[in-house]
Amino acid sequence: MKNSKLFMLFLVLFVFAMPSFAQGAAPATDMKPIGVGMAALAMAIASGLCGLAQANAVKGAAEGIARNPGAGAAIRGIALLTLFLIESMALYTFVIVIIK
Repeated sequence: MKNSKLFMLFLVLFVFAMPSFAQGAAPATDMKPIGVGMAALAMAIASGLCGLAQANAVKGAAEGIARNPGAGAAIRGIALLTLFLIESMALYTFVIVIIK
């Protein structure tokens, strides 16, 4: 009974909070040359740091598998998931740069 009351409370709060997240139409703006340079810099930094993070993740996974070969399948799965998430950060930055 208590869980259903709590659920209803959150449901009502979310319904009333939705209009506060509404947003009007954004004015059309042209990207100035400095904006293009900053977007390129942001993408370069994101790509470089994602590359370093991926290298560090692969290094850690290889060391983990070397220490415990029996857990190789689990470590490999977690390492792949980590690599996908790290790569998605670079892709999100790319999408934001393209949208701006």
